[in-house]
Formats: sequence, C-alpha cells, structure tokens
Amino acid sequence: MKNKKYWWMMLFILLFSTLLVACGNDEEEETTADNNNDPVETEDPQDNEPSTSRLTGAIHSAPTGLFNPIFYTETYENNILSFTHEALVSQNNNLEFIPQLAKDWETNEDQTEITFFLEEDVTWHDGEPFTAHDVVFTYKTIADPEYGPAGGVRTNFVEPLLGYEAYSSGETDEFVGVTADDDHTVTFHFEAPNVNPLYYSSFSIIPEHIFSDIAVADMPSASATLDPGEVIGTGPFAFTDMVEREQYILTSYENYWQGQPKIDEIVWRVVNHSVMTGLLQTGEVDFIADPEGIAAADYETVEGFGNITIVEQADFGYQLMGFKLNHRTSEDVENGVIDPDNWVENEKVADPLVRQAIAQAINRPGFVNGLLYGRGEVINSPIAPQFWAYTDDVNQNEYNPEAAMALLDEAGYVDVTGDGFRETPDGEEWVLNLDYPQGNELRERSAPIIQENLQEVGININLRQPKEFSAYAEELENDDNDMDLYLIGWSLSSTDPDPSGLWNTTAAYNFSRWNNPESVELLQKALAAPEAFEQDYRTAVYHDWQNLFTEDLPAVILYAQNKLYAYNDRLNGVDPLPYSFINNPHEWWIEE
Repeated sequence: MKNKKYWWMMLFILLFSTLLVACGNDEEEETTADNNNDPVETEDPQDNEPSTSRLTGAIHSAPTGLFNPIFYTETYENNILSFTHEALVSQNNNLEFIPQLAKDWETNEDQTEITFFLEEDVTWHDGEPFTAHDVVFTYKTIADPEYGPAGGVRTNFVEPLLGYEAYSSGETDEFVGVTADDDHTVTFHFEAPNVNPLYYSSFSIIPEHIFSDIAVADMPSASATLDPGEVIGTGPFAFTDMVEREQYILTSYENYWQGQPKIDEIVWRVVNHSVMTGLLQTGEVDFIADPEGIAAADYETVEGFGNITIVEQADFGYQLMGFKLNHRTSEDVENGVIDPDNWVENEKVADPLVRQAIAQAINRPGFVNGLLYGRGEVINSPIAPQFWAYTDDVNQNEYNPEAAMALLDEAGYVDVTGDGFRETPDGEEWVLNLDYPQGNELRERSAPIIQENLQEVGININLRQPKEFSAYAEELENDDNDMDLYLIGWSLSSTDPDPSGLWNTTAAYNFSRWNNPESVELLQKALAAPEAFEQDYRTAVYHDWQNLFTEDLPAVILYAQNKLYAYNDRLNGVDPLPYSFINNPHEWWIEE
C-alpha cells in the first residue's frame, strides 16, 4: 500500500469493511427488533411524521478525511460512512447475515459461487440507480493492481475470488471474480469452495458512475472521496457539509429506498474527551458512541443525569502494545510493497523470551481496575471473546514482575553497568522506543504506566512524545525504523473470527510485521474446504493459532474495554447492534 496519510486506525480498525467496527447491546428504547433486524415500532408520538430536527453526536478526534469505503482506514471516518454507504448484506443482533442491498441470495452446491438478487428501487444520493454493475466495479477496483499502492488495505475481500491473482498482477485485464448477470443479479465466483462466502461479499459498495473515469491511483485524492456533497452512497443520509476538524454534517436522503429518515440532520462534533459528558448533560450533544463512548470514570456521573440512557456491552476489539519485530525497507515502503523476504529484523525485540517478559511485567489487571473502573477485562487472544472460536486456554502471561526478571536473566539481558537498566547479551545499551498517538485518553494514560512497569524490571523505555493520529499512523504504517513498541486499538469485524486481516504475514494491518510460517499455515488451514465447513474443526484450528500467538507474542493484548454508549432520552428508535451503535438510523426519531 502507498505510504501516505490515507491510513487509519481501529485502534481500532479494522476491519471488515464495516470494519473496523464497534459494539453495543440489545437494549431497547422505543423499538424492538426481530431476527431479521426489522424495527417494530411500539410507540411514536409523532405518528411517523418526519421530524425537522437535528441530532448531534460527539467524537474526540477528527476524521483523517477519506470518506470512501474502499480507502478509509479509521473509525472516525466510519462514523460517517455508516450513515452514507451500504453493503449487499448486514447483520442482526445474533450476528446472522441478513439482507441489505441484496434481498436474497443462493449458493451453488460446492460453494464456489454465491448469487445475489438485488433490491430494484435503490438509488444513489445523486438519483442514479444502484445496479449489479456497481458491485462488480467495487470489487474490481479492490482487486486492481494499483489499489494497494494507492493506499488500499482491504484486498482480503478479493483474494479468494476467481482470477484475483492474474488480475491483480496485471497478467490479464479481465476480472472474472464478480460478474453481473443482469442489472439486479450479481454472482461472486471463488477459486475454491469457500466457507465464508457472505463475509467476502459483505463489503460496502461504491458508485461506478462516479468513479469509473478516475484512475484507481487517483481515487484517494478525488473530490468524490474527500468532499462533502461529492461523496455519494445509497444510505439513509448524505454527507453534505463540514467544517474540517470541527463538525461533519449528514442530511436526510429523501428518496432512501427504505423510506425517508425521520431526522433531517445528523451532526458529528469533534470535542475534547474531557468535556463530552458535560455537553451531553446540557443537551448540546445527543449521543456519544464509537469509538470509545463515554469514559468508564464518568459512568456514575452520566447515570445520575436522569435524561440519559447508557448502553454497556463488551467491545468487539481491544487495545494492544505491539512489538515491531521487523521493518520494511525504504524501497518497499516507497513502492507500496509488503514483501517479508525483504524485511529487516529488529534485534532489540527478536527474542520471544524478552517479549514474554515484557508482557508479564505489564500490570494489565491494573489497567482494567484503575483506568476502566472494572468495566472491561484482560484478554490474551486477538479473537473477540464473543466468537465461538475464542479460547482463554492459552499462555496467560500474567502480571508477575519476578517471573519477568527471571525470563530476562535467562535471555541474557542483565544490568552490567549498575545503572539499574539491563544491557543486551553482548553488553550493549538496550533502550526500547515506545510510541503512541494522541486522542485516546485511556491510551495516553496507559503509556507512562507501561514505561514505569517495564523500568521496574530493568528495561529502559524511551517514551516518546505522542503525535497527532494521522502522523503517528503514517509512521506506524511506514515502519519507522527506530520504533520498537507501539500502542494502538483495533475494532474487529463482527462477521467472522478469522484474524488474517490483522495478523497474516502480508496483511497491511500487520504492523508488527510478524512473520511466522506456522501462523500462516494455521490461518490457511482454518479456511480450507472441506474440513473447514465444520465449525468444530475451525474452532480447534483457531485454538492452536491462539496458543501460538500467545507464545510467539507479536503483541501484548492489554485489555478489552466495555463500550459505554450514551444518548439523550429524546432520541427514540435506538436499537444498537452487538458491534455498532448505528443501526437503522432512518428509524430514529426525536421527541422534543
């Protein structure tokens, strides 16, 4: 991928084109939802008449500015795209796939093909009809040879498709992985029987008529990606205006195919985390949702406001401290190449014993109890506990400074100069650089605690000044050559537990540059038919992979915090999903 500032986070990112996304719960306000995710109204004082009101949400960091589903890279942009763009399928509260732009689908006998039958009355925000050709165009763009160099990071959605390798390498100009059978029927063709066809076909769609004349390499800088009024989707709201780094305005799309939204305007305001709850109390902010919601420290305060509903649920994501195990060469960075054969090992954190010692020196339970006020948990695996594939029967790397020091001694890292800090086995100075971004209060508070924990066992930590997230993300992505430890958070896909998008060797988001052949083998094995059609088989393979992760340890999973969404009681129709506060926003309505 091209190393520009077209990057992200989720913190937590990532993932699923919905990616990277988030969490909520099944708590209901004025509506309930059946398994098809269709809201059933129980009371509406406005008798379903459209409201002429404005709803304001708060986020603590401004979006980087890529409002394009195939190029955005962080959750703040996804807060906007969740209102403006849609996919063929969505999910319900049970994480089952349900229709969205596709009203139905069928697979062939060996699951090498899945055919979707599309809704026929869908239009883009500029009035143009949505068709199967838009679906083909979206996936063809992601498979394009220029997609990665332009900054695209979602090739995992196209890699299993028929002919991907030939098309992405430039061997052929014909893309056969997704085909339009007619204007409202589209078929996905896979190289081999696929255990997750709905996952791979669940990416948000972009309009062909807007982007067809724009080279893939130019899409990230195109006005259709960057500018309000130019960003075109099929969702219930259009992105119409912004005051950059201050507020982002979404306007009701009157011809939305599921009915005009009942709220005219939704505004995202960028505000400091420390003042969010005060604005919620005064009514200047109506809701606080992704990426973090309200701070755990503010829970009781907000609960006491009396006019605010709090939704608490375990997050589909986690915070981590990663090890920069390898660095890409400057040439590969410049060319947007991720080639493990060219990686340069970071000797300072190359020993797994050292990484395990560092993990055991960090007081992770202290983060949960102190920073999260108990509203979260320590986890060891990068698979969400909500998934059937998760196991905690792995190497725990529990907080134990004495054991950490013993491991460091065993690895040959001892204090030979008497200054309290350990040297390398060769007697050289050993200093680890720890980098982290601004914008997330918990992460900013975690960094100096980690420094203190590690220095207590004799590890000299150079805690660098935090940087604005876009600058930090660029350094992280480009493998800044003196970065050893980094803090970040990921929002996981709710569609499948497969961790390949973050931890496969060549994954763009594998910022640790973890290169473990056994990991690659297990990740491939977990998706290989026919065995992988059995969930028990996949579960066993993923358990083996999680054990490997906690032993080789490319990152320390610090904690999974609970999401604490909060919204003013004047907002009705809220029905958060397990992974997102935003669900059927066209059904939201305001009681003044």
